[in-house]
Amino acid sequence: MSPVDRCGGLAEAAEALVGCPFRLHGRDPETGLDCVGVVVAAMASIGRNAPFPTGYALKRRSMGGLDIIALALGFGEASGPVRRDDVVMYRVGACQLHFGVAADERRLVHAHAGLRRVICAEVPADWQLSGHWRQLGPA
Repeated sequence: MSPVDRCGGLAEAAEALVGCPFRLHGRDPETGLDCVGVVVAAMASIGRNAPFPTGYALKRRSMGGLDIIALALGFGEASGPVRRDDVVMYRVGACQLHFGVAADERRLVHAHAGLRRVICAEVPADWQLSGHWRQLGPA
């Protein structure tokens, strides 16, 4: 099966990471993942690899270059409601961005620093959607 054939399973790939340990800048499910690491690991498991940012601070106001990375992975900026398999970025505080993979419109697979593991949970009402990407259709 080609990576494109498997791409519809991004949420399923992310859900398989639930329970992995949390580690800032983590990219390996065995040793730990951060929120970007969850997206990286889920993408890799469906055959999509791209250079994601590393070495960033836990607190930051922006993360440039994401649209270029999304396009390289076959994703484009999305609008409307969040859907299963979408990659999303939330502003969770004044200087904190957080990434995950949508399990559905209200639930997110993401690395929870406080719980020290990857979880699937409802998105808190006070999180502001700041980025939203969806797999592009066939060319």
